[in-house]
Amino acid sequence: MSSSRLVTTPLHEAAHPFFMGRDEGRRFCLHHRAAGGQPRARVLYLHPLAEEMNRSRRMAALQARALASAGFEVLQIDLHGCGDSAGDFGDASWQGWLDDALLACEWLRAQPGEVPLWIWGLRAGALLAVEAAHALPKPCNLLLWQPPASGAAVLQQFLRLRLAEGLVQGQAGALMKSLRERLEAGQPVEAAGYTMSPALAYGLQSALLVLPPPRAGCLAWLELGGTEPGAPSPGAQPVLEAWRRGGWQVHAQRMPGPAFWTTAETETAPALLQATLQALGGEVLA
Repeated sequence: MSSSRLVTTPLHEAAHPFFMGRDEGRRFCLHHRAAGGQPRARVLYLHPLAEEMNRSRRMAALQARALASAGFEVLQIDLHGCGDSAGDFGDASWQGWLDDALLACEWLRAQPGEVPLWIWGLRAGALLAVEAAHALPKPCNLLLWQPPASGAAVLQQFLRLRLAEGLVQGQAGALMKSLRERLEAGQPVEAAGYTMSPALAYGLQSALLVLPPPRAGCLAWLELGGTEPGAPSPGAQPVLEAWRRGGWQVHAQRMPGPAFWTTAETETAPALLQATLQALGGEVLA
């Protein structure tokens, strides 16, 4: 059991599961209706990569329920080849995931009543959220949990999952080179039970956060680390400044809490849940 205090949020109404699309395009979704009828805003959640998705399920569920109880409509989607959606992870591509995200945004905006749209992404999902914001015809707001330095950094971390074998044999460097060469040759690579296609690897590697979408909105950048609240990591500062120059209203903060997307045991970060409610509620982005 996690050493972090578990946060239980009353669920005002059971979430509604459904599939979006048909056949190989079927994407499993979980729709949380807003308490009180007309939502204050609509929120799309984009999950992180591979096993990080599974380790983050508890936090994503807690946050979605808390947002719904606070009057926000939330849609969680399993991307192609992930969770309960159709397809194999090994067949997924970055463009396909972007198409999934845009389809989900379209579905949310088709619901009755025009309210602001937030795209909430965790880790690799943060990179995808930014790309979706670039592609959308209308402005949106962004909630980024633990945004990575770049997609290349996320890919490097994924490939390192294979290095345990190489380290035992004293061949870690050769193994990493071999994995890179396989991708460059158009061949998939496997790590920790997940097969990644070159199409997913190339798209992920090219994903960056430093260029803000041209249609400015609000950016809530929330990180975890340390034992006390504080400023985000130094590496985030140039990115945040670029977004401010691009006209975005930026709130960036670091809260204490565990890296729940990496831990084998279920962990929660209560401070992150509360900071998210405050950010989307307008208390820091008014």
